[in-house]
Amino acid sequence: MTVRKCIIVDDEPAAHYVLVNYISQNPQLELVQQCYNSIEALNYLRSNPVNLMFLDIDMPEISGLELLRTLTDPPKTILTTAYSEFALESYEFGVFDYLLKPIYFPRFLKSMERFFSSFNDEKTEIMNPIISVKIDGFLFDLNVNDILFAQSCGNYVKIFTLKKVYLASMTTNELENSLSSELFMRVHKSYIVAIAKIKDWERNMVIINNEKIPVGITYRRALTERLNLK
Repeated sequence: MTVRKCIIVDDEPAAHYVLVNYISQNPQLELVQQCYNSIEALNYLRSNPVNLMFLDIDMPEISGLELLRTLTDPPKTILTTAYSEFALESYEFGVFDYLLKPIYFPRFLKSMERFFSSFNDEKTEIMNPIISVKIDGFLFDLNVNDILFAQSCGNYVKIFTLKKVYLASMTTNELENSLSSELFMRVHKSYIVAIAKIKDWERNMVIINNEKIPVGITYRRALTERLNLK
């Protein structure tokens, strides 16, 4: 069993108490440091690599998001905060998850399941970040990290990247099955989006690269839970 090292960064002792209790019940996690402000965390992380950081946002002097801006190579980060309005901004920093206070144990466990499974996903992506799609009768290798979103067009799919739009001969379901569910999700019967590429979110749409993408009613709840928005 691989044990992952984690730290807590929060100015509230009560928050430390809850997280220490939760972490102690997971043998795959080792709590190596408790920091009560961003300066302590910054000094520790400079010389001590860790796998996971539980990070509060609202802290004196340097906020959690400011700490993430400062770090050149931050560990996987789970934000712990009482304020849901920071959720979308946090994804710009590659935040892994977003736990709203008070943090309940079942929600903590769900986040940990995603965290541990991400290591397996990373191995898969490193080995094969490429998917093969048929374009104009020829197979074309496409890096999944370049994909912004995809739109269904009958038996074809428009795949939007930063540089180009590809018309692939496949169904939306076939494309969805080729992509990691950790990185992509269906938000409409006709649309798949790259979660990390979402720049803004409204009740009925997400915005990626200035494109407004509709969110279907049946997918809205899943998207809300994924982004941890209310």
